Amino acid sequence: MGGLVYFSSRSGNTQRFVSRLGLTAQRIPVSSEDDMPAPRAPFVLVTPSYADGRGRGAVHKQVIRFLNDPDTRQHLRGVIAGGNRNFGALFALAGDVVAQKCGVPVLYRFELAGTETDIARVREGLDRFWKTHFSTAI
Repeated sequence: MGGLVYFSSRSGNTQRFVSRLGLTAQRIPVSSEDDMPAPRAPFVLVTPSYADGRGRGAVHKQVIRFLNDPDTRQHLRGVIAGGNRNFGALFALAGDVVAQKCGVPVLYRFELAGTETDIARVREGLDRFWKTHFSTAI
């Protein structure tokens, strides 16, 4: 099956969400001085959204740096985005930006650290996604 790679700021919401999934995941470091993960197998990115009132800066610079590596980017299969519904139309905007730029689907959007329903839906959805992604026609 595929893996997860995530970014979480110091607030830790995305880290709490990913931890509650109970799946193996690699973390994109907060500091640009730390080594980036370098997945060489299919993965789904989990990222929070950051944006000003116009949507600029939705994708954190560390996530951009991570995805700027073509050897890493070629293994990206989908994105799950976190956000805050207080931002209305800009809610979970990072997912849309990454999906558009990298040609992958937005698989799910969650608020802050997610709810138990979000966790259950993402677990089930990822299981279905990876089974479909790795199935082969005979």
